[in-house]
Amino acid sequence: MTDWAKAPNFADRPQRLAEVRAQTVVDRHGHLEARLTPVACRTCGTEVLVRKSSAHQTSVQWPVHPADHCPVFEELGGGPGRPGSCPNLQRSIDHAVAEGLLPLE
Repeated sequence: MTDWAKAPNFADRPQRLAEVRAQTVVDRHGHLEARLTPVACRTCGTEVLVRKSSAHQTSVQWPVHPADHCPVFEELGGGPGRPGSCPNLQRSIDHAVAEGLLPLE
């Protein structure tokens, strides 16, 4: 391994480098993609991916740009003051939880 670095580059250990890269792919999937459930907004039909980790924590991934598909985000535009979520989508997520369509992990 080369001199100290915040994250070692394993340039002199190709086998270890390959192992780290493979584990990174697994970790990325586990943190960003696994256990995500598609939920469609009951108002506009825009579909997002949601993970509900607790009653107070919800992760939402938009596979599309929100302002291009959600009328609420389109109306508000980008920039400062834009809300973190659409209230219609939040109601749809709450409905999915209540109906057992979105598991609480």
